[in-house]
Amino acid sequence: MAKKEKIHWLAEPEPHNYPSAQAYLTLVFEDEKAKLLARELETAPMTAFKAKDIFRASQLSLLGVSNSHVQKNQEKIEDEKALSPILLVRTGNGGRVIVADGYHRMCSVYHYDEDALIPCKIITA
Repeated sequence: MAKKEKIHWLAEPEPHNYPSAQAYLTLVFEDEKAKLLARELETAPMTAFKAKDIFRASQLSLLGVSNSHVQKNQEKIEDEKALSPILLVRTGNGGRVIVADGYHRMCSVYHYDEDALIPCKIITA
């Protein structure tokens, strides 16, 4: 990308992001806890953090631009299409942050601009 366009975001996560978050969270928590966390995410306020800070807190590996989902999101950025904010869960006691939904979007934004603010909702488990 020669010229960096502004990254556009939806005002709120898309409705399908919450069931996706719940599905992922059932791998980390018991089903009822995952369901409760997904409901809490729906009512959590919007906030924003820098892409590089979310990566550090999540302790995740960065997906490469060759990943098809990352590539599709980068095309959205270039086409000035709005991305859905991401959903995060703090594990408490200084633990890591779980990216419940939006991992590919986060990787796309990081490759584009690691200092970019990523709108998100975050709760504590």
